[in-house]
Amino acid sequence: MSEANTPQTPELSQDGLAEDLARADLYGLLANLFFQPPDQVLLDQISASGNTDSSDDQAPLASVWTNLVEAAKHSKASDWKAEYDSSFLGVGKPNVFLYGSYYLAGHLHEKPLLDIRRSLLQFGLEASDSVAETEDHIAALFEVMRYLIAGEDVEVANLTNQRIFFNDHIRPWYDELCDAIDADPETHLYKAVSALTREFLAIEGQSFDMV
Repeated sequence: MSEANTPQTPELSQDGLAEDLARADLYGLLANLFFQPPDQVLLDQISASGNTDSSDDQAPLASVWTNLVEAAKHSKASDWKAEYDSSFLGVGKPNVFLYGSYYLAGHLHEKPLLDIRRSLLQFGLEASDSVAETEDHIAALFEVMRYLIAGEDVEVANLTNQRIFFNDHIRPWYDELCDAIDADPETHLYKAVSALTREFLAIEGQSFDMV
């Protein structure tokens, strides 16, 4: 996908800009964790990051973030790779699919993937030739959200497009994905990623409902 850049939106307050940058960063982190297992550098960064704002409205998100920090602290990159390969790759059918088409249509490469491609075409975005995953992979969708939040082109990167893309292509199935991760007996470390994903996207959904 196109790379996200620092947004140039002077109409936002500093608090609003900081909040959007934090949202974009979290989408970027989750995209990274779902695209491939984290290396030791990323695990060290997560371990050193501390907690999120512990105010009342952020307490649930802070709690699941703390769980991810603890998981990163007490594991090695090789642990994450072994779990990622076992749960999301596997031989033949993986334990957990990371593709929206599977949850929305029951099979890969179905209509939901075509719908996403149409949306990306409207945004002037396209998948990189170097990326093997299809556009309905959860990591790819999170990268699109990151761009729609932090991209420079305000004709594309704006709140309206964020809300539409989230509601159309992420909201209908992320809970099922998290359920599948939580139910997989081979998954342990990624349960912390699942909990963070579920809580963050629930907050996103609530916020978009208020727009």
